[in-house]
Amino acid sequence: MRIHHLAALLLAALLAACAGGPPPLQAIDRRVDLERFMGDWYVVASIPIFLEEGAHDAVESYRLSPEGVIETTYTFRKGSFDAPLKTFTPKGFVENTQTNAEWGMQFVWPFRATYLVIYLDEAYQRTIIGVPSRRWVWLMSRTPDVPADEYAAMLEAVAAAGYDPALLQKIPHRPR
Repeated sequence: MRIHHLAALLLAALLAACAGGPPPLQAIDRRVDLERFMGDWYVVASIPIFLEEGAHDAVESYRLSPEGVIETTYTFRKGSFDAPLKTFTPKGFVENTQTNAEWGMQFVWPFRATYLVIYLDEAYQRTIIGVPSRRWVWLMSRTPDVPADEYAAMLEAVAAAGYDPALLQKIPHRPR
C-alpha cells in the first residue's frame, strides 16, 4: 500500500511540475537556407554555458561540408581581450530537414544536444539560437555592433520564447 501512495505522490509531483512550465521551445516555422546561414556570427549576448562565462570577442563560424555536416568553430577570449583564444569545434547535424532550423550539435561523440534557430531576420543578419530546456541562448549578428532598435527586437524575441532577458550577458567585442 505504501508503494502505491509513493507512486501516486511522485506522479502528482511530476504532473504539477509539467503543468506550470512554459510550452516547448519552438524553432522558427520557415525554412533556413543553410548556404545563407553559413559564415561568421558575432555572439553579442548570451545566457552562457559555464565554459563561456566572461567571453570577449566571441564568434561562431559555420561551414557546410559536402556531406551536409555543419562544421562549427566557436572562438572567444575568456575574461579579457588579452586572454588566450579558446576554440571549440562541435559538429552540427540538421535534425529537421523540412525547416533546417533544428540541429543536433555534437561536442563529444556520440552525444548530441538539440539547438534551435528561434529567430532569424529576413536578411540573415541577426539570429537567436536556443536549447529546448531554455537554459542557454545565444544572440548573434553578422556584425559585432547591433543597433539599439534591432537589439531590442532580439530581446523581445528572447522574452517571447520564454527566456528571462535579465539573465543575458552582453559580450564585449573589440572596436573594429
